[in-house]
Amino acid sequence: MFNLTGKIAFISGGTKGIGKGIAKVLKQAGAITIIAGTDKIKGEQVAKELDVDFISLDVTDQAACKNAIDKVVEKYGRLDILCSNAGIFPQHYLKDMTAEEWELVHSVNLKGTFFLVQAALLVMEQQRYGRVVITSSITGEITGLAGYSHYGASKAGQLGFMRSAALEYAGQGITINAVMPGMIMTEGLQAFGDDFLNNVKETTPMRALGTPEDIGHAACFLASDEAKYITGQTIVVDGGQILPEV
Repeated sequence: MFNLTGKIAFISGGTKGIGKGIAKVLKQAGAITIIAGTDKIKGEQVAKELDVDFISLDVTDQAACKNAIDKVVEKYGRLDILCSNAGIFPQHYLKDMTAEEWELVHSVNLKGTFFLVQAALLVMEQQRYGRVVITSSITGEITGLAGYSHYGASKAGQLGFMRSAALEYAGQGITINAVMPGMIMTEGLQAFGDDFLNNVKETTPMRALGTPEDIGHAACFLASDEAKYITGQTIVVDGGQILPEV
């Protein structure tokens, strides 16, 4: 386990799924952890369960993102780690997709990443220290999935954003990287049903779905001092899903 003792970590979309897994791992590694989400009741329940703080946040609101980061700094004096994890993945096939459905996914996944990372970097730049970890996906950059062209575009967009942002802040003690999950067992994935899940298990080389904590461990590494010379990079966590040629 990488040691994050005393580090201040903020995780958006931290009330369930991958975000909750990241929060668990960073908390176990010693970080003072704050989770954020849109569901206040759920957020407060999870915060109590994990013994972390909760901030209500809609990442599509630029002012709210800055206000959330300011609250963290006001209470703790600094922000060391941002895990930009909030995201949605509704299924909409291209022939029927509306402009509003496209815009919603991009607003949460891509614009929300921009708003929150921008707010965090304002603080990290003053500190001349920071770790930003973006939760992207293998979908979009490496693979495709029918019904998710809007999602894939938003996730590929996150990585383009990450690489340029990493260049801008590379000389200031700040690293910006991403984790690219494959099929991870979350509440959202369970909604696809047993047939889908069993098929994924059979076709994944490791014959298993990943856990939210698997993504948390990758994020923990990228947030650690051991990863200080890594920026603008991605780690695929997918059980070998993208490896087969056929």
